[in-house]
Amino acid sequence: MIDLTSEMAGLWAALGPAPGHRGRVIQIAAANTGEGVSTVAREYARLAAVRARRPVWLIDADLAQQGQLDAIAAAPDRFGQVGSAAQASPDGSCFYEVSPRLTGRDGKPVAAVRLLSARPCLGGRLWVTRFATERLRSGQRAEAIPDPRYWDALRAHADCIVIDAPAADRNDLAITLAPFVDATVLVVAGEESAVGESAALRDEVEAVGGRIAGLVVNRSTYRAPAFLKRLGG
Repeated sequence: MIDLTSEMAGLWAALGPAPGHRGRVIQIAAANTGEGVSTVAREYARLAAVRARRPVWLIDADLAQQGQLDAIAAAPDRFGQVGSAAQASPDGSCFYEVSPRLTGRDGKPVAAVRLLSARPCLGGRLWVTRFATERLRSGQRAEAIPDPRYWDALRAHADCIVIDAPAADRNDLAITLAPFVDATVLVVAGEESAVGESAALRDEVEAVGGRIAGLVVNRSTYRAPAFLKRLGG
């Protein structure tokens, strides 16, 4: 597993401390698949959990391809043992909806939040969510909704909430959630071909009222263009 501790320490310093009265929500996003968003989100959440005053939550928001919990469980030397599953919502709200609607064996509606659980690691300092994709029936799908309730509820129980968003080239979740998070951090690959797509994602996030707080360049040999340098401060 890649160790990005020094890089994430720089990002932590750039973002500054979270407000004392409420948790901060940071979304990690990228324009294209394969740019390393999940790795950056996982490593930033780990560093934040070590430094934060209260627990940190890592939200695996790629509802079609879950992978964060498996990656963390495979690295007990860095994340410790994973604990038992618990409900991932303080008040029954969630950031997605399932359509057609979930129903139980009795045919009655089932709350979509029942598919979302969280497990602790790092001695309870870090909580990682898992969406039970395998429980969706044929024809059902889960999509993010433009609703702040889940994030507002979770802020009261966390110092920092880190969202691992799916790449924008296959899902618009990052755009949907952008107005409800405190900051979006872009991950940029080391190819010049990615620059145009990253600029477009930046513009889309800002167009819906989101805030781009910085960027992580995936390869140190990459020379970022001017607009990315400005974003990175």
